[in-house]
Amino acid sequence: LPSMQTSGCKPCPSFKLREVASMYFTMIAVFLVILVVALQGSAPRESDFPYKVPLDPQGLLELSWNVSYPEQTVHFQLLVRDLKFGLLFGMSDRGEFENADLAVLWSDGHNSYFGDAWSDASGQLHMDSQQDYQLLGARRATEGLYLLFRRAFSTCDPKDYLIEDGTVHLIYGILEKPVHSLQAINISAIHRGLQRVQLLKPNITIPELPSDMKTMELTAPNIVIPSEVTTYWCYMAELPAGFPKHHIIMYEPVITAGNEAIVHHMEVFQCAAEFDSFPLFNGPCDSKMKPQRLNYCRHVLAAWAMGAQAFYYPEEAGLAFGGPGSSRYLRLEVHYHNPLMFKGRRDSSGIRLYYTSTLRRHDAGIMELGLVYTPVMAIPPGEDAFILTGYCTDKCTQLALPAAGIRIFASQLHTHLAGRKVVTVLSRDGRERQVVNADRHYSPHFQEIRMLKEVVAVFPGDELITTCTYNTENRSQATVGGFGTLEEMCVNYVHYYPQTQLELCKSAVDPGYLHRYFNLVNRFNDEEVCTCPQVSVPQQFSSVPWNTFNRDVLKSLYSFAPISMHCNKSSAVRFPGEWEKQLLPSITERLWEPVPRCPPTPGPRPAAPVPLNLGKLRR
Repeated sequence: LPSMQTSGCKPCPSFKLREVASMYFTMIAVFLVILVVALQGSAPRESDFPYKVPLDPQGLLELSWNVSYPEQTVHFQLLVRDLKFGLLFGMSDRGEFENADLAVLWSDGHNSYFGDAWSDASGQLHMDSQQDYQLLGARRATEGLYLLFRRAFSTCDPKDYLIEDGTVHLIYGILEKPVHSLQAINISAIHRGLQRVQLLKPNITIPELPSDMKTMELTAPNIVIPSEVTTYWCYMAELPAGFPKHHIIMYEPVITAGNEAIVHHMEVFQCAAEFDSFPLFNGPCDSKMKPQRLNYCRHVLAAWAMGAQAFYYPEEAGLAFGGPGSSRYLRLEVHYHNPLMFKGRRDSSGIRLYYTSTLRRHDAGIMELGLVYTPVMAIPPGEDAFILTGYCTDKCTQLALPAAGIRIFASQLHTHLAGRKVVTVLSRDGRERQVVNADRHYSPHFQEIRMLKEVVAVFPGDELITTCTYNTENRSQATVGGFGTLEEMCVNYVHYYPQTQLELCKSAVDPGYLHRYFNLVNRFNDEEVCTCPQVSVPQQFSSVPWNTFNRDVLKSLYSFAPISMHCNKSSAVRFPGEWEKQLLPSITERLWEPVPRCPPTPGPRPAAPVPLNLGKLRR
């Protein structure tokens, strides 16, 4: 617009129409937010936010959320029980406070502000020019301050975290002193922590439960939680004599009130049927007093991790327990995470099983996919993203699966401490068809059975390919496959129906080709790797000089060498056939990597922090 003059006025400044509109809508947005957040009221309805998790060990910060798949948005509700001078909440790749995507509430003691921010590689905070954490309101209630805000899965802002399926590392920080600006926050000097959750819960219809359903609680018997950061507690239970076959159709956690922030995850295992009895042990799982026989209690019946809800079986299937050929002995394992080392805290947490004697149409089964537990699969030291792949081949599924196929409805991914990413893909006729389960921010400290968003049909002749990515940057020796904590695994326990005889469909590189690798290393290196028969594979790997050549050759070996297939029945016996020196599956067509969907261009949003009327804050 041209500059204008009115009688008796100095010339008015010139504005572009876009600037005027932006200022107008910004003022309206700020006014509405101030109006909303100044309201005092009751807490939002719990049913609006079905998922809940404590963020900190004391339970001062509690996060609830819901997921809208049509809108591709997560709505958050953060309860702050003891607000001081603000807080940080956000997401990062593995729980770091550097290169993090953050929503920040801060106060100088008089005025409070909320804004979308990001941290750089040194941890310095910056206000984001694209405000994608959208504040919806703030309410004070008797239990504390409720902050309500939303965030799209994908914002197409390079400073923002992409919310996707699998584990999300949430981070939080508490501001205990007033700050005069966002940039004045020193994240290294605040009380902070992380929590892992699955944000994008599947939208599953809950099946109708039968009228004859019964419950059974397997809980710790009012134990005293040890005043240690990490404790795994084992408790043995016994089913009644003559307990007939039933179907487990649902289970849920039972958490002792006040311990919600300490009970990290829990599992119920059934013991091996070949033993007539098991000692009824109750104590730490790593205790020297724990009977060795408890190591034969490994068949998972239920698994829960913090933030998970009840687990439901599909209406046409149930997990069988009880009856002939089924052990009467169960082992409950509870992981307590007690970083504040509370003393004298008692606990009776566990898992409640819902079961029925009216058997459903199908028994559910559990099948192991991935890599065999063997040292021939190894990761060199100093690797940031080393890939190993395990195969369930077409030859095995052709032989072992029924003509009508099986239906996978849930999955539990598993590695040890070096695991960073796990993906299982279904391949048919050489073409990748579907992702069964993927966790690109996988953590070995957060493992749960996850219901799939959609059931995956697997037919005879299909292939199931499981790929694990590892980080060994903090290790000086090769990490080999095995059962030890510092050894590695690559497993996907898939839950499916109808149950078949196939319990394990996994692979490992052919040992003969690995022997050739060690011979090649000897030829091209001054240091000699002993390949004598009496020297174990881990010892041979430990003597490899890990230069670029030896690393690259090992990667190449794993990508082309024939494999030894383990196509096993529940008795650990392989199905009849030739399973050694099998060629790797040939994949001619890969799945496209999903392209993040950018939200529609929103109306003008303030690029500055939003003021909140929270009153004067005190220490």
